[in-house]
Amino acid sequence: MAEKPKSVLLPVLAAVVFAGLGRMVVQKIKADRAVRADRESKVAGPVDEKTRAWISDVVRTPRQ
Repeated sequence: MAEKPKSVLLPVLAAVVFAGLGRMVVQKIKADRAVRADRESKVAGPVDEKTRAWISDVVRTPRQ
């Protein structure tokens, strides 16, 4: 009996899909890290006592 030739289309297609999903995961991780680094870099510096008192006053008093 003659053997059937094996198709390589399915394994190649599976490899392409797997590589695409892996690339999407890597992009998502990089984007999350960039957002986190950007958020952490915008931390305010030291605040003097006068500014700290003004912020506290503004936050505690209701708007009119």
